[in-house]
Amino acid sequence: MPVKIFKNFFGRIFSGIFRNKKEIKLGFYGPPNVGKTSLANRICKDFTGEEIGSVSKIPHETRNVQFKEKVEIEYKGKKMTFKLVDTPGIATKIDYEEFLKYKMNKKEAKERAKEATQGVIESIKWLDDMDMVVVVLDATENPYNQVNITIIGNLVARKIPVIILANKIDMKKADIKKIEMAFPEYDVIGISAKYGKNLEEFYESIFKLSKRV
Repeated sequence: MPVKIFKNFFGRIFSGIFRNKKEIKLGFYGPPNVGKTSLANRICKDFTGEEIGSVSKIPHETRNVQFKEKVEIEYKGKKMTFKLVDTPGIATKIDYEEFLKYKMNKKEAKERAKEATQGVIESIKWLDDMDMVVVVLDATENPYNQVNITIIGNLVARKIPVIILANKIDMKKADIKKIEMAFPEYDVIGISAKYGKNLEEFYESIFKLSKRV
């Protein structure tokens, strides 16, 4: 075997081995209360037996980036290792009065708003470290808003591979078509993080998109 062919042959083998061992950084982004942590929890629970964070009906429950390393996801006999990164919900405006509705006193509400604002800043900073991003949107809400446009715009600017999930398809008001119309350049997958519905299609998309990483 000629030296050049020999090197190319083993180069392909070793690059394949190390590529398969690579831990892909997969970030979960989206507005508050769309189900990012619920989804990350379900994936982590399914493949590691542990959850990544707590959830709440109160907006901005996740106020710091939290992650789980070495999450090995298996799909149709194939395995890939991910670092799952769950980020605080992104909002263009955070008002402490929003939290007063949830029986918080003024001091608690202002502290919550301050932490939530820092969380948004932290989320955007972490984008530079992402290999892939899952944008989670609420299928019952209108997708045409400044927050969603800001998130997608940041991802486009950084040329980060994206999957868009329309969560909460178990609810009557869910309308995936609106999200598909809002972002026609992306495939939109409808899921229910709460009940684990349609996650197989989500995993398939992750494996396909990982080829671009």
